[in-house]
Amino acid sequence: MHTEAEAHRRDAADPGRRHLFHVPPAEGGRYPEVAYLAGNSLGLPPRATRDELLADLDAWRRLGVEGHLEAERPWLPYHELLTAPAARLVGALPAETVVMNSLTVNLHLLMVSFYRPAGERTRIVIEDSAFPSDSYAVRSQARFHGLDPDATVIRLRPRAGEETLRTADVVDLLAAEGHTVALVLLGGVNYLTGELLDIPAITAAGRAAGAVVGWDLAHAVGNVPLALHDWDVDFAAWCSYKYLNSGPGALAGVFVHQRHLGRADLPRFEGWWSTEAATRFEMTPVSRPPATVEAWQISNPPIFAMGPVRTSLELFDSVGMTALRERSLRLTGWLEQLLDEVVPGRPLTVVTPRDPARRGCQLSVRIGTGSANELTKRLRHEHGVIADAREPDIVRFAPVPLYSTYHDCWRVADALAATVSEVGR
Repeated sequence: MHTEAEAHRRDAADPGRRHLFHVPPAEGGRYPEVAYLAGNSLGLPPRATRDELLADLDAWRRLGVEGHLEAERPWLPYHELLTAPAARLVGALPAETVVMNSLTVNLHLLMVSFYRPAGERTRIVIEDSAFPSDSYAVRSQARFHGLDPDATVIRLRPRAGEETLRTADVVDLLAAEGHTVALVLLGGVNYLTGELLDIPAITAAGRAAGAVVGWDLAHAVGNVPLALHDWDVDFAAWCSYKYLNSGPGALAGVFVHQRHLGRADLPRFEGWWSTEAATRFEMTPVSRPPATVEAWQISNPPIFAMGPVRTSLELFDSVGMTALRERSLRLTGWLEQLLDEVVPGRPLTVVTPRDPARRGCQLSVRIGTGSANELTKRLRHEHGVIADAREPDIVRFAPVPLYSTYHDCWRVADALAATVSEVGR
């Protein structure tokens, strides 16, 4: 059995950046801080965020409207401070990347351009366990185009008796039925199972079939390395409040591949920020969209919402996704070893792929008795472990490499062993 002392030794040898974050105090158990394994739902706040956000607020106090040009971080071009680090994080060109709006709003704005059903090519492919918001979005897009969503949306399901999708099955479906598919829109990392899909292989298959391929990267960005430009992805969108630690409801991000930029034939919704910055204040009635993804912007960016995203992106730039992924593999592998000691004999099943290349830093556990919500309440209040429940029977544990520790993982296994009875006892 792996011991608590071993967890401490691993932390000494392989520390993360926990000191850069605020960790909540524990409400139960024998440790002062929680073991926070819910960063896949809401990331912890970086310590730098408060001071930097207050500095932006202070500019408003001191300068009023003149802060648009005279603040230390001027508001008019503020969103440009986020562009290059966001592009580096997702493997894109700066011209392909912008931070704006929220995730599902961005997906709808992108589908205005890229879901163009015509003839027999009308269908949308998503995974059956897609996050509900994505399901609602694509169904509403089908209805908007006068189509029956039940007939239009293809929901990919794992094989009987399996928990996750196989890349070969997705590729085979696109080869067989791709002539009817207008859009493939999948989650890069599945929110429920933690499965990392083969983004380049599925993108290639979708595009070979003549479909547009987009990705919801809510659970992938800041979690796994991405190379959206090189993978030839058509478009992608992501949120910033999970692994990017930018706060609840934080601004989201958008990628549109370079080959689509500047295309006059693509329909888009437009607003003041859709026109080129150099002529914005000429106040002309006709937009002059730039040949960048900023053409998909609509509204004046919310500065105080952008500040926490900028602070977070600077942190990712300083650490680097390569180092984070390497620590993620070690940390998640350690949690897997600990669960392997606890799960046998208990009504618990790990549903996340065991192959480290097919997952991010999340292990999802199906419970065989009781409810996921009740179990997470007990873990929190009796043991100081915060995990995430997805009813009826999935509990998600995410050892985030920036701030989670090997001792956090040990506490998860110790709490599960104490909370979930062995079968027959």
